[in-house]
Amino acid sequence: MTESTAVSVPTRISPWARPLFGINALVAWAGCGLQFFLSAFGVYPSTNTVASQLGNNDQGALGRIFDYFTYFTILSNILVAVILTMLFLNPARDGKIFRVLRLDTVLMITVTGVVYNLVLAADAKNVGWQIVANSLEHQITPVVTVVVWLLVGPRGWINLRTMVWAFALPIGWLVFALIRGAIIGAYPYPFLDVVQYGYGTVLTNVAFIVLFAAVILLILWGVDALVSRLSRRRPAAA
Repeated sequence: MTESTAVSVPTRISPWARPLFGINALVAWAGCGLQFFLSAFGVYPSTNTVASQLGNNDQGALGRIFDYFTYFTILSNILVAVILTMLFLNPARDGKIFRVLRLDTVLMITVTGVVYNLVLAADAKNVGWQIVANSLEHQITPVVTVVVWLLVGPRGWINLRTMVWAFALPIGWLVFALIRGAIIGAYPYPFLDVVQYGYGTVLTNVAFIVLFAAVILLILWGVDALVSRLSRRRPAAA
């Protein structure tokens, strides 16, 4: 898949696009930056006592930093921060790869927010600034990202090919997490913990999450098509 600047569907850029993209990027960078600081400097000692899950012991700054970049939450928030910054700098930016990554920002941050709040939040033991970082990454950034996409898009970018390619990054992360976990005996999330639950349960969990992601993509596709159609019916501003 090669980068292209050709635009197959004319896109009307809202005057609100740049400020909204900027706000979205700032919120995502704030969550990523705060969590990086707390992780790198070990501000709050970990309360995780599960040996088969990451973050259960003091492994030094380098180990904590490496673990930081291996969580799906961090990957999705960094992707939002980078792509929305690029859109802030140039709201007309386009290209085949960029369209996939823009779709990934909405897909992955939605999965992050929903899975955390439905599956993981009940067991969270955050204190102090961890509460702020956690809220930014799992509640505020997901909501802001989805709302900004609904308001200013860009529109008309989603098709079947883009949706298929949008699975590449999250599936790649899943493969990495499972391979790394098999090597070090520790996994980033309880639902991926093969040591505790075995591959049968973990792969079933993965299948449900992938199916959920596919449903999200179909919803985004439908919403994008509907909003694009309604936008084309509006008369252009004088």
